[in-house]
Amino acid sequence: MLIEADLPEDVEALRALVLEQARELDTLKTFRDEVERLRAIIEAMQRHRFGRRSEQLDPDQFELALEEVEAALAAAEHAQEQASKQKAERPRKTNRGSLPTHLERIEQVVDVESHDCPCCGGALHQIGEDVSERLDVVPATFRVLVTRRPRYGCRSCESAIVQAPAPARIVEGGIPTETLIAQVLVSKYADHLPLYRQAQIYARQGVQLDRSTLADWVGRAAWYLRPLRDHVLEEMRRSGRLFADETTAPVLDPGRGRTKTGQLWAYARDDRPWGGSDPPMVAYVYAADRKAERPEAHLEGFAGILQVDGYGGYAALARRRGDVTLAFCWAHVRRKFYELADSSPVASDVLRRIAELYAIEDEVRGSSARQRQTVRNARSRPIVDDLHQYLDTRGRQVSTKSRLGEAIRYALTRWDGLLRFLDDGRIDLDNNTVERSIRPLALNRKNALFAGSDEGGDNWAVIATLIENCKLNGIDPNAWLTATLSSLANGHPANRVGELMPWGDVG
Repeated sequence: MLIEADLPEDVEALRALVLEQARELDTLKTFRDEVERLRAIIEAMQRHRFGRRSEQLDPDQFELALEEVEAALAAAEHAQEQASKQKAERPRKTNRGSLPTHLERIEQVVDVESHDCPCCGGALHQIGEDVSERLDVVPATFRVLVTRRPRYGCRSCESAIVQAPAPARIVEGGIPTETLIAQVLVSKYADHLPLYRQAQIYARQGVQLDRSTLADWVGRAAWYLRPLRDHVLEEMRRSGRLFADETTAPVLDPGRGRTKTGQLWAYARDDRPWGGSDPPMVAYVYAADRKAERPEAHLEGFAGILQVDGYGGYAALARRRGDVTLAFCWAHVRRKFYELADSSPVASDVLRRIAELYAIEDEVRGSSARQRQTVRNARSRPIVDDLHQYLDTRGRQVSTKSRLGEAIRYALTRWDGLLRFLDDGRIDLDNNTVERSIRPLALNRKNALFAGSDEGGDNWAVIATLIENCKLNGIDPNAWLTATLSSLANGHPANRVGELMPWGDVG
């Protein structure tokens, strides 16, 4: 910052100083404009995420775009700070919270060179200190576990040789520990790193592993883990209420030299919104097609409420099985009208009424089933009854072939299932619980492109089931898989796999 004493007396020197200051000011304005532009982009994307949400934007692509813009904003703000030699007008958004207490602390002391007073030469004594914490990382490193098994012989009887048995392994005669296999599984199915990329990461540390070798480990682990997935599904069949949905699973079809479309079926249970005591669960099952008999086979023995979208296969299941009652999803109804909201006042009016239902649900989430039913009967039922009359009236006024007519017909033809949440406090307003469980499958599908075979699709379903159940119940999937694979390799009884579940044995 210039003061009067620093100003030159010479006119030319003064003119040069003014021009230099103007250039610096222009530079700062450029940085400021860039910062504001990037900040506006971030705010727009956040409005898109937390405000009225488009149903068409992939949430994972959204996160990737947002983090790139935020990184660009940080770079622009830093450039502005460096140019002005001052702090930015707006403080940076950084994580200033305390770091987890369980992390190891490595202390370093940054002290003065001399403890003598710079004024009088006397001895300095400590009157306090400033402490800061920064998050550090030790890059993942490989190590080799060497197992030695001494053999013993008897000098008196040379035929006797004694040796401890070799420890059991998932990959007999192979090099991976169960910890490494768990890491491969979590990286592939939770962190969405295809095996060839993992092989590239290992190669950077000098560990040369072919992708096919990693695939062999995955297949062997899936064979051991399949009974656990089946146990999860069997446990869910005993529930009184489930969610169901399905998504495509591209699978390589070697005979035709291209991919075919398989299906990953997802079944979920989550009783936490109404205070249920059963642990949340999800199970995935691969099938080669989307035929209606698939969910019927998967849910053999299930009796209760099945909350689903509008896929006709579930309706066929309910018709064939009198012990299954369908509850439909209001989010799917909302989606039909959302696509028309910009051009149709009727669609906007429907969205407003559905939003009122969701506002009530936000208030009763976590209450008991009885309390939820009481509130819904008092406040939600009048909204639903009025909406039905509104849709019925408007449906007679528009063409059945128009998009608005189709949206109205979609809702009215499923009305009985949409009403069921009013009479049972355990039923949610939508099917979002299972849709959230499908998102990891979609991201893995995007990164891996396709499964190599129908068997590979089933392996995918098995391992993804167990990893997602760990995440649902707050368990570290890497640690759980390591312990579980070790137990299975050591012969854990097949009739006691419930003891290995992330929530313990519940059946």
